[in-house]
Amino acid sequence: MGKIVHQKDIAMTVVKTLQSAGYTAFFAGGCVRDELLGKTPKDYDVATNALPDQVEALFPKTIPIGKAFGVIAVIDRKETVEVATFRKDVGILDGRHPETIIFSAAEEDALRRDFTINGMFYDPVEGQILDYVGGQRDLESKRVTAIGDPEERFREDHLRMLRALRFAHTLGFALDRKTEVAVRKMAPHIAKVSSERIEMELTRMLTESPRPGDALRHLHEVGLLEQIIPELIPMVGQQQPQQFHPEGDVFEHTCLMLNLMNEESREGAHTTRELAYTILLHDVGKPPTASFGPGADGEPRIRFDGHARIGADMAEVILTRLKFPNSEKKHIVEAIRGHMRFMDVQQMRASTLRKMIGAETFDLEMELHRLDCLGSHAMLDNYDFVQSYQEQMANEPILPEPWIRGHDLIALGIQEGRMIGKILKEAYNAQMDARFASREELLDWVRATYQTNNHSAE
Repeated sequence: MGKIVHQKDIAMTVVKTLQSAGYTAFFAGGCVRDELLGKTPKDYDVATNALPDQVEALFPKTIPIGKAFGVIAVIDRKETVEVATFRKDVGILDGRHPETIIFSAAEEDALRRDFTINGMFYDPVEGQILDYVGGQRDLESKRVTAIGDPEERFREDHLRMLRALRFAHTLGFALDRKTEVAVRKMAPHIAKVSSERIEMELTRMLTESPRPGDALRHLHEVGLLEQIIPELIPMVGQQQPQQFHPEGDVFEHTCLMLNLMNEESREGAHTTRELAYTILLHDVGKPPTASFGPGADGEPRIRFDGHARIGADMAEVILTRLKFPNSEKKHIVEAIRGHMRFMDVQQMRASTLRKMIGAETFDLEMELHRLDCLGSHAMLDNYDFVQSYQEQMANEPILPEPWIRGHDLIALGIQEGRMIGKILKEAYNAQMDARFASREELLDWVRATYQTNNHSAE
């Protein structure tokens, strides 16, 4: 909050400096929208009729971050405020940039922006809102409306289609009918947008929406989802065993989990990108592994044998395409690969359970399992069991230091080689299973079991 307030003060100084020099200057875009909604803006942008050279001449420290488009960054006390000259865009170069720009007046600048709620200006000196596009009306009616011809706006930047849905779902607004019709018509063009830009918008939609599952359904309805992550489309209509999934098909289950991610979030937990994408992709392997065969009770049912493994491989491909960082990708993939392990936790040996709890991705897997249950049969017995076990182990390390190491085995006369690793693994499991009370008892067992010619390593 402190940083934003500080940036607002600097933006106010920028506006006053420009106005004192005889120029027009306003707050512009998202910061105006957020303040009118009573939200704290993420940053403050300034729009002016001063030309880029004139902006640079007025402020001692600037960076020409987009001078060709009239954008200069003003630096003050380590904060950056972007100052953009009013402009009119002419032509469409590549589905993102105009062929050329013409510096113009505030009204023409407003008309080139994406949505009415983002097209307003605010004069903080006079306390006056300048609304040339009906943004206030749409804020009051909670509607996301493209400025002017929506198809034209989307041709100028194809990402605006995804942004339209993102604003609608993060703000809890409806999408204007003509704007949605244009999205449906032009949805295939989203494939021309870079993966990085798509991921950024999709991530904000999943992590900032009150009900991200509704956003996912909407993406599918307008045809954007099949362009962004086509691997999710077979989940629509993929039936599941009724006794485990009374909520419906795989896609509906995923949407429900995404909604629960925020509605049922544990105290102190917050929606992370890793959790959102783990939920989104955790059952992507079900459609390609669907078969019909006997269940545990012998009765025939739909089965998804190996879906966690197949789904993890598919998730890795999807996340690579979206240019995810390797560390996050690894966590998500491993959580998906292991998400069925919770079925067996009450029958696990202590050593197996402790290794599972000690894994780097365990917290992610635990929350995925909790939401997986709440989004289906609502039975949390395995989740509660693990929580109880964690409480019992609260005063000791989940993964203790091994009592026996390689040099202990060598001292016993056991030769180095593959057998060393095998014995160390068995000894560590025995230690965690509490089969022995001390290091000495464990050494005695190793000596009795392996210190013979028949059992020593080759």
